[in-house]
Amino acid sequence: MQRNMSSGGGSVASLWTEVNRCGQNGDFTRALKAVNKILHEVKEDVTALHCKIVCLVQNCSFKEALNVMNTYSKVLGSELIVFEKAYCEYRLNRVESALKTIESVSEQTDKLKELYGQVLYRMERYDECKAVYTDLIRNSQDEYEEERKTNLSAVVAAMSTWEKASPDDLGLSETTYELSYNAACTLIGRGQLTEALNKLQEAEELCRVFFSEDSDITEEDVESELAVIHSQMAYIMQLQGRTEEALQLYNQVIKLKPSDVGLLAVTANNIITINKDQNVFDSKKKVKLTNADGVEYKLAKKQLQAIEFNKALLAMYTNQRFSDQHPDSASGIKLTMAQLYLTQGHVTKACDILRSIEDFKHKQGMVSFYTLLLSQLWYQCTPGSSVHLALVREAADFKLKYGRKKEAISDLEQLWKQNTNDIHTLAQLISAYSLVDQDKAKSLSKHLPSPESMSFNVDVDELENSHGANYVRKKAAKNYDPTANPDPERWLPMRERTYYRGRKKGKKKEQVGKGTQGATSGAASDLDASKTASSPPTSPRPGSAQASASTSAPAASNVVPPRQQKPATAGPGARKKAPQKKKKGSKSGW
Repeated sequence: MQRNMSSGGGSVASLWTEVNRCGQNGDFTRALKAVNKILHEVKEDVTALHCKIVCLVQNCSFKEALNVMNTYSKVLGSELIVFEKAYCEYRLNRVESALKTIESVSEQTDKLKELYGQVLYRMERYDECKAVYTDLIRNSQDEYEEERKTNLSAVVAAMSTWEKASPDDLGLSETTYELSYNAACTLIGRGQLTEALNKLQEAEELCRVFFSEDSDITEEDVESELAVIHSQMAYIMQLQGRTEEALQLYNQVIKLKPSDVGLLAVTANNIITINKDQNVFDSKKKVKLTNADGVEYKLAKKQLQAIEFNKALLAMYTNQRFSDQHPDSASGIKLTMAQLYLTQGHVTKACDILRSIEDFKHKQGMVSFYTLLLSQLWYQCTPGSSVHLALVREAADFKLKYGRKKEAISDLEQLWKQNTNDIHTLAQLISAYSLVDQDKAKSLSKHLPSPESMSFNVDVDELENSHGANYVRKKAAKNYDPTANPDPERWLPMRERTYYRGRKKGKKKEQVGKGTQGATSGAASDLDASKTASSPPTSPRPGSAQASASTSAPAASNVVPPRQQKPATAGPGARKKAPQKKKKGSKSGW
């Protein structure tokens, strides 16, 4: 900053030399001391006052800087210090005041436009923010173009994530890990999870390469910088239903203790959504991270809403003993929760809550409403998503249970194509086709595993003689008579032979232990086409248990995962989104 030569003699001149030297070296504490000495000699010197404000801002003493500006407002004027004033207001989270200060000037400088974009971003006025950064990139030629492009990509990602908008492709290159990260956030907002995960992996690689060139950076520093990327990876895994992998990655981020309280809050929130009503003790520890000072200024409104909603659910889970002792109150609370879910568009969550209300779940009105919600969910969910496949599974199981195998074929085919290793679904599909197309059933049976691949190397004799065996097979004596004629009907089942007279009358008991371990005879009959009902069930009577909705919660989809509330994305805007101290390239003076 150029000193005012009219403001003093030799001692003041030497102090100005000290101010300039310290400012160029970045020692603003010593520069401030020299400026104060100048002001002691020459009160209300405009240049000295301006220098003092800059030193205070550089030392993050924003309140003190504002006090100086307000005290000497008549001397300084509004135009000279408009940037410093707006910046201090922005850093003190007084964004409305910062916006008013910026808009009070007739013509904005580039550095003021940069700050204007930051303020609009914080206020989530993304369309206006996008216009500001686009104009800056088009009309500026300096070394800060990369930072501006990063900020612009953060705006595009925010529009995709929070507003579900699809902005035009701005042709931003992804040459840095910040740009790649923001591009991944944009893909998440569009529901392109696989592509987003690949993009995050590219961002991680770019980050490692970038820091490998700096010998002063430790591996721990690199991992801290990668924390936001890893948390976003975990978020995608959670949406894809890979909860164990997501949980492991989330916990790795928490252990790093990153300085970004917003990142910690989002990560902790998503762990809570995985825990649900289990591991409540861990959730109570994690929820403290969502209450850290300054979180409300780091996250978007929708992120904060998700966190607050999950806090309410966690409070309900921790008071479950109260719900058990007061079932009437518990039902009312759950109905309220279901209503909240519906107002936010989370139909899956509302269905889960309604299904858990024992007092009402068999009532005719509840069943009708639940059916309506499932129908709505069917049309809303993305084809091929985990939510859609879960509904297809329920539909197939319902049709099979009531003998409508022909109708179940299309559902079973869809399920098997999604997972060709699902032997149970394949067996159901073969059984269904056996009624309508035996050639097709025979063709599908080729995909069944061979008996050899399903056998185990077990020594039966050793197993039977082992300690604890409570049944020993008796070897029957051979009664083969080579002179006797073999029974010509020996290949037919006993009940189909002409001499079969039926079994003795008695109570029919469920046979346990025959077939797969722990299964009943009914389990095998599900796959037997000859043992199914010939007609669908009649409509259940009001209040009958036949109408019980016992479907399990579907797996995650790219719209809404089956957890307490939609887990919060780490959000766009890596590293260079918000200014630190003075915004890079926007210094006043020096």
